[in-house]
Amino acid sequence: MMKSLLSLFFAAWLAVAPALAQEVSPDALVRQVTEDVLTVVRQDKDIQGGSTRKAIELVDAKVLPYFNFQRMTALAMGRDWNKATPEQKKRLSEEFKTLLVRTYANSLTSYRNQTVVYKPTRIQPDDPHVVVKTEIVQPGSKPVQLDYTLEKQGDSWKVYDVIVAGVSLVTNYRDTFNNEVRNNGIDGLITMLANRNRQLEAGTRK
Repeated sequence: MMKSLLSLFFAAWLAVAPALAQEVSPDALVRQVTEDVLTVVRQDKDIQGGSTRKAIELVDAKVLPYFNFQRMTALAMGRDWNKATPEQKKRLSEEFKTLLVRTYANSLTSYRNQTVVYKPTRIQPDDPHVVVKTEIVQPGSKPVQLDYTLEKQGDSWKVYDVIVAGVSLVTNYRDTFNNEVRNNGIDGLITMLANRNRQLEAGTRK
């Protein structure tokens, strides 16, 4: 369920111009971009037809500037992050970024008729972190809570976690990552992620 619902999250950032994040509050950004992009996705026949490669290209071009992937990777690894060298941290962040992009770009192709309800967001002027709460309404199913955790970096906001039905995206990976590090070390985790990305790439080419 998390994969299909998180496709909405990535869809919500596909068509926004980079300057937008510097001009609006995080909740207004989520609302504006979501409405604009869902309109595009509903009209994109290639993505609806299963073009994962096109979805990946869109994510690469439009989504990545709004994410702090290094922080997401650090949160996913927990204490093991501090065991990694700077080069390992760089490789881990790149592989985790690739995994997230490929996984959810693929699930984006299954998007159909979900709608989004926006919840009130309390934001203080000096808040460095904000949680923007939304609800995904799916035909024939119960609504699902989808929350965006953003942090302010300079004049812009970046996402470092997504919480689906109470489950954190980044910490959802922690047990798997910790087990791999315990059994095979940091390099083993890098290898595991790289292998998974190659499998996803092979599936995309089919």
